[in-house]
Amino acid sequence: MVTAELAVAIPSVVIVLALCLVAVNAAVDQIRCIDAARIASRAAARGDDADRVRSLAAQAAPEGARVAVTGAGGSVRVTVTARTGGWGALPGWDLEASAETPVEAGS
Repeated sequence: MVTAELAVAIPSVVIVLALCLVAVNAAVDQIRCIDAARIASRAAARGDDADRVRSLAAQAAPEGARVAVTGAGGSVRVTVTARTGGWGALPGWDLEASAETPVEAGS
């Protein structure tokens, strides 16, 4: 009787722990995307060239992240998109963060 209950309980616990790990990893990757977008947006607003802005974003973002830099009407918007999760049979999804900063005078 106890053996059958244990056979059901252990896989359930493993699945819950795996989902928790995926959630924590996604939260960390989202924070890294936010930081990368902010860092790159400030650099672009200072007048750094596009290669430098993308380099700064790539250093702070999760591996494989995509960076888009757009400027319009006196401000710069940087959007960082990354794929997270997807380990084995667990689902994966896209994370996105963007930051908009006004361009500094004289830039």
